[in-house]
Amino acid sequence: MTNLRIIFMGTPEFAVTSLQKLVESSCNVVAVVTAPDKPAGRGLHFTPSPVKEYALSQGISVLQPEKLKNPDFLAELKSYQADLQVVVAFRMLPEVVWNMPPKGTFNLHASLLPQYRGAAPINWAIINGETLTGATTFFLEHEIDTGKIIFQETEPILPDDNVGTLYERLMHKGADLVVKTVAAVGGGDYPQTPQQQSQPLKTAPKIFKETCEINWQQPATNVHNFVRGLSPYPAAWTTLNGKMCKIFKTAIVHQDMPPTDETYKTDNKTYLHFKTTTGWIAIEELQLENKKRMTIDEFLRGYKIA
Repeated sequence: MTNLRIIFMGTPEFAVTSLQKLVESSCNVVAVVTAPDKPAGRGLHFTPSPVKEYALSQGISVLQPEKLKNPDFLAELKSYQADLQVVVAFRMLPEVVWNMPPKGTFNLHASLLPQYRGAAPINWAIINGETLTGATTFFLEHEIDTGKIIFQETEPILPDDNVGTLYERLMHKGADLVVKTVAAVGGGDYPQTPQQQSQPLKTAPKIFKETCEINWQQPATNVHNFVRGLSPYPAAWTTLNGKMCKIFKTAIVHQDMPPTDETYKTDNKTYLHFKTTTGWIAIEELQLENKKRMTIDEFLRGYKIA
């Protein structure tokens, strides 16, 4: 598709689809930069990243720097004489890296920038109850996620979406956008639109375990979106009978809420409902600490709630 010498930078599964579509489009990917192998599993064996596994299967050279400013890494990176660098789900790059190729470095971000800059745009779009998101390619600049936009594609957020389903669609839509962007840069005909910031911006900060605790003192819709926005990973959680309980799927129970001191109610057979400020939330899938993930029926068949 293009004779550009491309270095691809990425680590997780989300990035593999973009790399794969570049390779299948006959793009000249001369090397991949990814995270160092990390211990995983019960035996803590060192495991390569998904991007590394795919790159090796295609005979592409792999670089795994611990530090991106390491002189040896920078010299090796420069030796590939890349025209363009493509970044998908990788860490923040120093200027000495992103400014190296003559045609620059562009990034794929899973939101409609400038909205949802940050590490977890898919999660936060669902948590905040958005009905539309998308993918953006943009050139890297000093401030994170602020560079000039090349292309954008929209994607609806459906009422039944969670992070898993939306992630899957954006992974493929983003990969197509990466291929489109490489072709445009290679042809020398592409937009560079400054990001407009006329409206209040919503951010997408990194999510931690503490971030995932459910606050039941909110409207039912907010709680429901919070669960969707963290399912299946890392998962919203609450405390049940003194144990941590991950919640993967909920439904809003539309009924009047009589005055009650109960925080939850159950018949210990078919339902478990938690109280919010505007109604009850039905728990449909959950995982109690040290147990497997179950539907509520499966859970209540083997566990009685005090």
